Amino acid sequence: MTICASNRRCVFGTHQNVGRGLAPTENAHQPVGRGLAPAENTHHPVGREPAPAAQNSRIVLTPRGEIAKQQLAALEKRYDFVRVDQYVIMPNHIHMILVLEGKAGASPRPTLSDILCAYKSLTTRTCNVAFNTPGEKLFQTSFYEKVIRSDEGYFAACQYISENPLKWKNDEYYK
Repeated sequence: MTICASNRRCVFGTHQNVGRGLAPTENAHQPVGRGLAPAENTHHPVGREPAPAAQNSRIVLTPRGEIAKQQLAALEKRYDFVRVDQYVIMPNHIHMILVLEGKAGASPRPTLSDILCAYKSLTTRTCNVAFNTPGEKLFQTSFYEKVIRSDEGYFAACQYISENPLKWKNDEYYK
C-alpha cells in the first residue's frame, strides 16, 4: 500500500545519489532498509528472494521520517496480528507490505483502514508535539492498497519497494 504526505510535501526524507567510493557521513540519518523483517527472511517462498536494494541511491530520513519509521515498528506491537513485511519511506510517501495474520477472534478485529488511520494519526500527533506544529496535517486522507494474491505479485511488490529510491526522480510522487 501507499500513503502520501499532505500535498505531497517532502517531509519524510531527502534523496541522495551515492557515487562510487563515497562513504556516507557519520552523522547522516540511517538509510531506509528493506523492511522490519528479521535478518533470516523465513517468510519468503523457498528459493525466491526479493531484489536487493539499490546501492547507489538512498533516502536519508528527516526527523519526521524517523518518527514515521518508529511508528511502523510500533504497529507490530500495537496489533499482534500485523506484520510489516517490507517498506520504504520516500521523501513524500511511504510504500509498505502489511501482512494480516491469524483469524479474527470473537470481536471484530481492526480493519486495514483502522490500522492505517491509527498509524497516520499517531505519527502526525507525535510529529506535531515534537515540532510544536499543533493541527498540522501530515498525511493525505486516503491511501492506495492492492491485495497481493500470488508469489509473483509479492516479488513484484518487493522489487518495486526495494528499487523505489533509485527511481525517485521518475516517480509519480516526485515533486
